[in-house]
Amino acid sequence: MDYINAFWVGGLICALVQILMDKTKLMPGRIMVLLVCGGAVLGALGLYEPFLKFAGAGASVPLLGFGNVLWKGVKEAIDTDGFIGIFMGGFTASAVGISGALILGYVASLIFNPKMKN
Repeated sequence: MDYINAFWVGGLICALVQILMDKTKLMPGRIMVLLVCGGAVLGALGLYEPFLKFAGAGASVPLLGFGNVLWKGVKEAIDTDGFIGIFMGGFTASAVGISGALILGYVASLIFNPKMKN
């Protein structure tokens, strides 16, 4: 049942984002920022953890999950380091994911030889 919940929740998030892209004049970058901020707000309100337990990867893989990771990192850093944790917590919590995305993106560009469209 975990796989089914992850599948339909992740699909629902993607479908809602696609509807936002098709029916509004919001640019994709703004929608991405909206998702990250939404994940951080849901985490701050304590609503994201139950959602994450229910949906698993369907909730943690989309950009909502990235916002929640940033929020948790900032919260933990504030508890341990005080005010400076506001600035360093998000970087510490998400460093592995961002580094992996950059390195794998670079490797993929070397393998597949990307070209510009005319």
